[in-house]
Parts: sequence; structure tokens; C-alpha cells
Amino acid sequence: MPLIRAGTLVLDGQVRRPGWLETAGGRILGCGAGAPPRPPDTDLPDSVVVPGFVDMHVHGGGGASYPEAVADAAAFHLRHGTTTTMASLVTAAPAELIAGVRALAAAARRGTVAGIHLEGPWLSAARCGAHDRTLMRDPGPAEIDAVLDAGGGAIKMVTLAPERPGCDQAIRRLRDAGVVVAVGHSDATYEQTRRAIGLGATVGTHLFNAMPPLHHREPGPALALLADPGVTVELIADGVHLHPAVVDAVIRAAGPERVAVVTDAVAAAGCDDGTFRLGAMPVEVVAGVARVRGTDTIAGSTATMDRLFRAVAERCGLAEAVQVTAATPARALGLRGVGSLRPGHDADLVVLDRDLRVTAVMRRGEWTAA
Repeated sequence: MPLIRAGTLVLDGQVRRPGWLETAGGRILGCGAGAPPRPPDTDLPDSVVVPGFVDMHVHGGGGASYPEAVADAAAFHLRHGTTTTMASLVTAAPAELIAGVRALAAAARRGTVAGIHLEGPWLSAARCGAHDRTLMRDPGPAEIDAVLDAGGGAIKMVTLAPERPGCDQAIRRLRDAGVVVAVGHSDATYEQTRRAIGLGATVGTHLFNAMPPLHHREPGPALALLADPGVTVELIADGVHLHPAVVDAVIRAAGPERVAVVTDAVAAAGCDDGTFRLGAMPVEVVAGVARVRGTDTIAGSTATMDRLFRAVAERCGLAEAVQVTAATPARALGLRGVGSLRPGHDADLVVLDRDLRVTAVMRRGEWTAA
């Protein structure tokens, strides 16, 4: 039963200096503040130990994309501290969508990823972002049933635009299937968004991005999502998608318990500038910023969760950074046993140096190469 002591641990949302944690069988057996009950097997006096990151919105990384190279993309983000990955699929034609869902469902059964997030195809062409607008469509019952069947329970979240015809029924069907419904890539009004929330939508996909800007006479989806206490809002805190002051303001307004920081990373994360793909769309990365080739449209990010963790921790504090990168996304997705360091949870943790850079990662009690 390995025992770890660290100069700083964030245990169940509380910063402890020092602290200890004991693992057995891939789970946390016990943890606490102060001196450990016996001499530690691993002593990390100059390190910060936090829960493994939970990324609920990521398309790829390290040159690999979902669903084509599931293991490679997940392994890349694991090295950066993401121990729980929700693999995201972009808008695709029906047959390609089903094939992608089946591939990721198999990966979920293997434990490579925690599940699937469908970001499309039931989105707004007016707010398509880096999705192929020609493939966007209304959420027909037959296609929803086919996708759910292909997923075999692995689909955990679906982003849709509630103004599309058929979305009321789609939200009900997805919620009945235990799927988290998110509002995003939407041109919905404030009232349409409130209706979707009333029907069961509980997440705002990358708040402010791919939706109308907040206006004092037409507040749109952003305010409806931000103001509702039952909604978790995603933020891409990479300094490109949102100004850091906006990230700070949302965390203050909603509270870290309602904010999930996500990478929305594409295959280009961790790579040099160059040309990549996001689904059917060609993506060009210049100075670390991914855009649809030949346009100014941002196409996901090149960020990793450790980088976003540092950005939030430096501005908002260590406990808050843990909340928005682990505990909140785990809760929003209904994932049990991950997102915090407490007895009975998976032994998923990230070891950081004094500059909050990753030095080691443990997943289910096993150390991995950082």
C-alpha cells in the first residue's frame, strides 16, 4: 500500500501543507493533513499534488485526433495530467458519425477514454465555428436513436443548438438516456436557451465562443447559461478564446463549482505550427493559434490542461484551479470516483513542481511517464 507525502496536497478541495495519501488497488485508501501515519514510500517535500485533470471537451493532441488515433491522443494528454478524457467528435455525415461513435465506444470499454462528447451535428450553421456547416442538421429521432445505440452507453454529453427544429424532443430523449445535454454553437435567444434549460440542458459549451455576444437588450444564450444555478459553463482559458479578465469574472460570478475549464484541444496541441485537420476542416496553426485555413475562425486550441491549471491558479488560487479542472467537470458529467482526492476515489493524481509544472502523473494507482 504505497504512501505518498507531499509538501502541498489539495485533498477534497482543501489545501493541506504538508499532507499525505495512501493508495491500494488503484484507489485512495486514506489521506490527511500533517505527518503521515508511517514513513512514506514516496516523499515529495517540494511538490504540489492535485487530482488528475478531467477534460470534458477535447478533440485530440500530440498530432493525433479522435477517433482516428484514440490511444495516442489520450496518452499525450495523460502526460499533461489529464487522467479522465471525454473524447469529443465534431459534426460529420451520418455514416461517419456512427463510425466515430463506435470507435470511441470501444475505446471507452477499454478504459482509454471515459466517454464521448458529441459536439455536433445538431448545431447552428450561423454559429458553426470550425464545423462543416453543410453537414449540420436537425436532430431527428431516428438518428438520435442510432447514435445512442452505437454508443452503447458511452455517450456522456451532447452539444446542440436549441433553436433547431426538433431540439425539444431531442433534449428529452437524450436526458431519458442519461446523457448530459449542453447548449453551444447556437444562435438561440435568451428565451430559447431558458426553455432548453427547463427541459434539462445543464452545460454551456465553451461559454461566449460560437454564440452571440452578450447584448443589453438581447442577452442571448450567454446570460441564460451564466445566470442559471443549475448550469455548468465551460471556459477555454487559453488566453486566445477568452480574455483572462473574462475568465476571472465568470469564476467570480458563477463560482468555481459551476465552471469547468476545458482545452477544446485539437491534434495540433503539443506540436509545432503547421497544417492539421479537425474533422473535415483544414486547420492552420500560426504562433500556437489554430484557425480554419484561410480564415480568422478559431479552430479549437493547442492548450493542455496543465497549462490552463497554471493560468487559473496564478490568478484565482490553487483550490479554485483544482475545482475548475477536476471536481466541477467530474460532477457536471456525473462521473463517480474522479475529480478529487478522497478515500474511495480512483488514485488519479498529478505531481507539480513549485512552478506548477507536471513532474509525474498517477492514473488508477500506476505512475505514468510525464
